[in-house]
Amino acid sequence: MVTENLRLVEEKICQACERSGRKREEVTLIAVSKTKPIEMMEEAMTAGIRVFGENKVQEILKKEVALPKNIDWHLIGHLQRNKVRQIAGKTARIHSVDSLRLAEQIQKEYEKIQQTAKILIEVNVAREESKFGLMPEETEETIREIAVMPNIHVCGLMTIAPYVENPEENRVHFQNLRKLLVDINGKNIDNISMDELSMGMTGDYEVAIEEGATFIRVGTGIFGSREYDK
Repeated sequence: MVTENLRLVEEKICQACERSGRKREEVTLIAVSKTKPIEMMEEAMTAGIRVFGENKVQEILKKEVALPKNIDWHLIGHLQRNKVRQIAGKTARIHSVDSLRLAEQIQKEYEKIQQTAKILIEVNVAREESKFGLMPEETEETIREIAVMPNIHVCGLMTIAPYVENPEENRVHFQNLRKLLVDINGKNIDNISMDELSMGMTGDYEVAIEEGATFIRVGTGIFGSREYDK
């Protein structure tokens, strides 16, 4: 199932890139493996996947010891400050930095291990009360404050768009995130080179690609419906 699903997802990625005049290599597929067993991840790896996304720190810690070392782990879920120490040095990207206090904790823990954390700033572009993320008008100032932290590199922006039946409804949110990225890049803030947009999930990743996504986060489309512990 996983192999066939990946083939279909890859076809759709290529088609979306073609429609928007982009190269396939501009888009990284993150296979969202939260709650999924190692066996399904191994099937995805056999099909060529090396980038996995997890919502929880403990799932990365559990899975990384059981899988090959050449995996890029992306933390895409809300990160609590008391969990930063556990994840320090173990991720290719932290997608969900949603406050200055969290960034300060990341700086503290990465300074200890003498590494640089590559992060994305989570923006609540749709202004949903149930979602984490900075409001768009707060984002530039927060980035300016994070930019002075020597052990953090801000790589771009991330959003979780609303759940909608029609993916076209989320196009405006993806457009707004891209516009925010362009606006902030135009300010030439020191130590910031933001060119990554993490947006789009199983239901709307084609629209996200058309609007400039460089990371898409696909779980159900690859692995099927989520399985939660009873």
